Amino acid sequence: MKKTYKIEVDCANCANLMEDAARKTEGVSSATVNFMTQKMIVEFADGHDPKSVMQNVLKACKKVEPDCEIVL
Repeated sequence: MKKTYKIEVDCANCANLMEDAARKTEGVSSATVNFMTQKMIVEFADGHDPKSVMQNVLKACKKVEPDCEIVL
């Protein structure tokens, strides 16, 4: 399953770091962060609940950029 989320990120470098953090999160098959459109596209692994996975993605992204926001 693939979902798109609105994300607030300040710079392209931070977007890349957040993309890497999201990809390393358990339950995520792939993740892409587009700085220009302020969107994150996440593909979830089979058998994982997108809501709980996204909570972990948000925690991982906040380690990279504490003031980032992902509209869940």
